[in-house]
Amino acid sequence: MNAAAYVLVALDIPSRALSDPFTYAVPSDLVDDAVPGCTVLVDFNHRPALGYVLALAVTPDALSRRASEDPSRTGRARRGLDPRKIKPISAVLAGPACSDLFAEISFWMSREYVAPLSECLRLFLPPGGTPRLRRRDDGSYTLERPAVPEAHERVVSLTPEGQDYVPPKTATRQRQLMEALACGPVTTRELNLLYTDLSAAIRSLAKKGVVRVDERRAWRGIDDATTLSSAKGTAPRQLTKGQQAALSAIDAAAQGGCGDVVLIDGVTGSGKTEVYLSAIERVLSRGRTACVLVPEISLTAQTVGRFRSRFGQAVAVFHSRLSAGERLDQWDMVRSGVARVVVGARSALFCPLRDLGLIVIDEEHEQSYKQGSSPRYHAREVAAQMARLGGFPLVLGSATPSAEALARCRQGSHLGQHWTRVEMPERPGSAKLPDIIVADLRREFSGGGRSVFSRPLREALLEVAERREKAVLLHNRRGFAPFLMCRDCGCVPTCKHCSTALTYHERTHTLECHTCGSVYHVRPYPAAGSACPKCGSRYLAKMGMGTQQVEDALVALLPDDVKVIRMDADSTRGKDAHKQLLEEFDAAECAVLLGTQMIAKGLDFPEVTLVGVVIADYALKMPDFRAQERAYDLLEQVAGRAGRGDNPGRVIIQTYLPNDPVIQAVAKHDRALFVEHDSRQRREALYPPYVRLTNVLVWGRNEAAARSYASELARITARNLEMLPQMPSSGMSPLLMGPTSCVIERAKDNFRFHFIIKSPVGLDVSSAISSALSEVGAKPGINVSVDVDAYDMM
Repeated sequence: MNAAAYVLVALDIPSRALSDPFTYAVPSDLVDDAVPGCTVLVDFNHRPALGYVLALAVTPDALSRRASEDPSRTGRARRGLDPRKIKPISAVLAGPACSDLFAEISFWMSREYVAPLSECLRLFLPPGGTPRLRRRDDGSYTLERPAVPEAHERVVSLTPEGQDYVPPKTATRQRQLMEALACGPVTTRELNLLYTDLSAAIRSLAKKGVVRVDERRAWRGIDDATTLSSAKGTAPRQLTKGQQAALSAIDAAAQGGCGDVVLIDGVTGSGKTEVYLSAIERVLSRGRTACVLVPEISLTAQTVGRFRSRFGQAVAVFHSRLSAGERLDQWDMVRSGVARVVVGARSALFCPLRDLGLIVIDEEHEQSYKQGSSPRYHAREVAAQMARLGGFPLVLGSATPSAEALARCRQGSHLGQHWTRVEMPERPGSAKLPDIIVADLRREFSGGGRSVFSRPLREALLEVAERREKAVLLHNRRGFAPFLMCRDCGCVPTCKHCSTALTYHERTHTLECHTCGSVYHVRPYPAAGSACPKCGSRYLAKMGMGTQQVEDALVALLPDDVKVIRMDADSTRGKDAHKQLLEEFDAAECAVLLGTQMIAKGLDFPEVTLVGVVIADYALKMPDFRAQERAYDLLEQVAGRAGRGDNPGRVIIQTYLPNDPVIQAVAKHDRALFVEHDSRQRREALYPPYVRLTNVLVWGRNEAAARSYASELARITARNLEMLPQMPSSGMSPLLMGPTSCVIERAKDNFRFHFIIKSPVGLDVSSAISSALSEVGAKPGINVSVDVDAYDMM
């Protein structure tokens, strides 16, 4: 066969052994369609397989040269291939549907995070599930995508002949229709909302040639009717000095064209969102597109409202709570160019934006930007790589920047990118930072206090009710009680499938495992039928306190006309539940919003004058080196919800540890008190940002087999690390610890072992692990995950 061209094809087969592309020939009749990004049918190991074209060249060696010149762009390709032995692609099944950077970023992610290439590529594919091959009756193959039908809508408009038409006086419905169309075309859905059913009038006037009915593609997932009133607004007349400095830094990064990073370090309420909006306006004026990431689905309603009030319907929203049809429509809006701004959770990063000119990551410190399943990427690092390749700025914003971001700004550069920090220390206008009151629960207890609320918080809540204002209350434990305990034998009921204590939920009288989701029905003492699973005693006591219990205490404390709204993982399981609860809080005259960490950031309600933290100590004492950083972030962020309007705000933090550096830093609005203490501990113990942390997890149902595999993998990885070029400037050598049992030893009936690698920043630890995995090979019943830049060590 005389090939017209050659392509690199990544096979859609989830295996670490296939993380490099294969070279295929392109027949002359397919050369016009076989472009980068398209889906092709190929023969692999004498079987049909799906693949994605990554690069195109006239000769096989040209592909090899391109790969060797810049391996981050196309992966490795073999040299010296005999063109006569290269198989041809069989068919082009679908055209390109990915962003411009899909190939380069997929390869980079595959190597960086030790993940199969196909898993990385799938992030860029249209939503709805993995496409599959389907064989036709004639023996050919077609691409079968999940059946998600497109939505369409009917649009009614006046014809030129109908401009002067006057309906008869008795034709009331026709008159209503003509009035509605006087300002332009209207959808039948909008007409029905205005006047109920006008279908008969539409048909009648259509027959007369007065109106025309056209069908067009509709975009599910757009609903401005329920946008929060607090999310709407116009641009301020004048920006603050901090906002102007941030915009100047973003403009300088854009002009440099090197993919530099700008960190906006602004206190809560300092107007970071306005900086994002102004920067995006400039990007759109240059004909380019923008992507904005937010950490919580609960923030999407407010954020999208603000962006749509500025950019109209050119904004698409993308997150996991959308239905399959809504996700597909929002994706198509981006791909077709209808939407030029995408707002969403971390998956929005992979939408098919063309000519991307800016990425914004709001609340960049949030752990939710770290993917929990393979590929275990961090959105900040992927966005930085995208900016580097595309030559556009990456903007990070936070009132509590991550230790990694601050360290890179101090260094001035990271992996060839310049990192700039811009401070925004003040709120615009008359808004001031709230006063912080620390309520010492030790004194409350010694004084006879046994209530959920300390005296200062109880009085403040009653004052809010009296003044008809609003309050936000944080308690980062859902359920009614964290666990039950038998007072006779000390037994704590645990999950049958995991080594974790079960959480008690009062509303449903269930014990639920927050690791695997198992549910057990129980009625704890003094209810009839309750019994300890170990000794049979009826004295099962509720230990600790969850959001449901705090909700009950609030309802008992406050007057009946104060709305109490609970927002946690249990109350937000339904579709649009986040938005509905926030709308309820927004519309209430006087209300208290009680919730877990999902209420702590990004929400902007000017009527909130009080923020309370029920117990700050939960977050402080978690067995994790990031525990203090997370606690500081959470408390500082939730404190920032108060006093964002004209009325001053107060924050009351209840704690048994009032002298902890985190509590003191938040109380005094002085981050340095916490940062100095935390940095010293991390430097001495060798934790990020001073080293790079990698967690390798092995699990299986056979405990001995899983332990043996983990030991062998750790031994070979340690040997490979010794063979890597060392970095004397770092002052350390790679350190491998373990393997050992995980903190949660068993989950979903699997025994879990892990080992941790601490390595100098910049060392290619991923290649050492990848080589070790190849050498050990796959074993039946044994699973492995590699978490580079690990956040969760449990």
